[in-house]
Order: sequence, then structure tokens, then C-alpha cells
Amino acid sequence: MEKPEFLAYVVIFLLALLFYILRREKREPKHRAKLPPGSLGWPYIGETLQLYSQDPNVFFAAKQKRYGEIFKTHILGCPCVMLASPEAARFVLVTQAHLFKPTYPKSKERLMGPSALFFHQGDYHNRLRKLVQGSLSPEAIRNLVADIEALAVSALDSWAGGCVINTFHEMKKFSFEVGILAIFGRLEAHYREELKKNYCIVDRGYNSFPTNIPGTPYKKALSARKRLSKILSELIGERKEKRLADKDLLGSLLNSKDEKGETLTNDQIADNIIGVLFAAQDTTASVMTWILKYLHDDPKLLEAVKAEQKAINKSNEEGNRPLTWSQTRNMPVTHKVILESLRMASIISFTFREAVADVEFKGEIKT
Repeated sequence: MEKPEFLAYVVIFLLALLFYILRREKREPKHRAKLPPGSLGWPYIGETLQLYSQDPNVFFAAKQKRYGEIFKTHILGCPCVMLASPEAARFVLVTQAHLFKPTYPKSKERLMGPSALFFHQGDYHNRLRKLVQGSLSPEAIRNLVADIEALAVSALDSWAGGCVINTFHEMKKFSFEVGILAIFGRLEAHYREELKKNYCIVDRGYNSFPTNIPGTPYKKALSARKRLSKILSELIGERKEKRLADKDLLGSLLNSKDEKGETLTNDQIADNIIGVLFAAQDTTASVMTWILKYLHDDPKLLEAVKAEQKAINKSNEEGNRPLTWSQTRNMPVTHKVILESLRMASIISFTFREAVADVEFKGEIKT
């Protein structure tokens, strides 16, 4: 490289670094409480490279061991404070929840879609939340019991043969199929397979290093996300042409109107469908994985659940008649296992919140 060209690169880098420092100093007040211990790493990239060069659990465990249950870091383009204690989590999510708003790194927002309800507050958020809750209510699910049972039986059959499986991954597959059923009803096989194929690519890239370099998981995920939008646009168009009043999530989103009588755009519908799949799949799969773990660890409880389910199966002529809604309401042992698993288990590894103002907790400030 020619010496003048090399010097030009050095000057550009120094100017960029100076601009970053000045902008940061201008943005931050001069007198403030101390930030928690930790490191913000390099400008812009922070500690993202360290995070993705190892198991993320190892990264966070090492930080927690070194700095304690509250520490600062800089990942995915966001300077942030990590909270790892029940007391701190309760402060953010319950007692002082009004001081924080849900947020996600931009890299994740691009994959889920900017119109997903998770990225909004106020009337739009409330409207979408009611629609989602309504489509997943007992009244909506009761007509899908037989279909969900068929999916469960199909999943169990696929595990036969003594092969080793990854429980969480298999639960994610099952959760995805149930999610598709709740969102679209009985969807045509080719649409279901295309949705599954592209969603899996997005899912793999969701927690990868966010870069637009061709061939990387994140870049592949962005391309798959565009294909998902196209598939969903086709499904939305078909449903509009048929003018069906289906009560699945897609039907609820299509038929919804705000106080001005305006309907949701195709992009808003697509973003919220993908957002629901993201939100429901991992959490549901996590709960089911924990349930299996707890049952495995308690043989007596496992036998009690099996006895309860065998009795129902026998009353249904050994599975020749489908499971009914009323039978799902009459599983006292199974119901208690589910509730206790929800109480004991950590369903998600972490979640994101953004402080709407400087917040002080135990003498340290979170911004």
C-alpha cells in the first residue's frame, strides 16, 4: 500500500473515532451516578465478537463471575446493562416496569419486522395484543384439539426406532406446527413446508453475528425473511379473495379495524405473524422440555401422569377416537405438573428492556 494512501486510512479512522467520542460525550451528562462495573469493549462493535466467538452462556457466566449480578457490556450495537438477580429482574419487570419499555437490537428487529407488536407501545400495541390473545384463547383452541393431538402423535411416531433426539429442537418443531395451525388453520402442505424451510433459516440467523456479508447465517436469514414476506403476502391475498371470516390469527388480523375504520397493511400482518411464531415457539418448546425433564427426574410422578393419560386413551377406544376439549379440562395430575413446571422453570434466557430515563438501582445507574 502506498504511504499516502495508508496515512489517509489512518486519518479517516482517527476522525471517525474522534467523532464517536465527541458524540458520546455530548449525549452523556457530565454529572451522573456511576455505571455498573464491566467493559463496553471497542467502539461500535463493543464485545459482540467475544460473545459470538464462544458459547453465549460461557460469555455471560464469565462476566457474572467477574463483575457480579449487575454489569455493563456492549453487544449487537447496543451499550447495555445485564441484570442476573431475581431482585433486579423484579425491579425492571414488575415494581418499576413503567420506567422501562420493551426493545430489541435493530439486527433482531430487521428479522422479525418493525411492525411486530413487541416494538410498539400504546394503542397499536394494545390492539395487536388483544387480537393475538383472542386467537389463542380457549374458545379458539378448543376446535383445534384433535388437530393438535394428530401433530403430537406424528411427532412421537417420528422418534420411534431408538434414535437419539435433541428434546428442545424436537419441541421447537412441534411448537412450530401448532403455531401454524393456530395462525392459518389447516394450511396447504406446500405453503406449510415453504414457511417451515424459510423460518428455520431465519431462526438460525436470529442469534448469529449481525453482518451483511454474503454466506453468513445473518445474511441468509435476511434473504429468508424476504421470502417469508412474499409467501405471507400470497396467503393474505388468497384469504382476502375468498372473503372468509375465519377465526384464526390471520383472519383476526385481516378483519381488524381501528377507531378510524382502517385495516392493517399486509406488512403489518406479516410482521406480527412472524413475531408470534418467534415469541411462541421457543417459550412453548422450553416449557415442554422442562416438563419432560421434571417427569424424568420423578419416576412416581411420571407413572401418575402416564396412568391418567392411559385412562383417557382407553376411554377413546385406544386412540381410535380423537381427544376432546372436555377431556383436556379433566387432567388434574397433568394440569398440576404443567403449572408447577411453569413456576419452577426459566422459560427464556433473557429479555430486552430500554430505560425511558436514567434509573438508579442499588446506587448504580441504568440508562
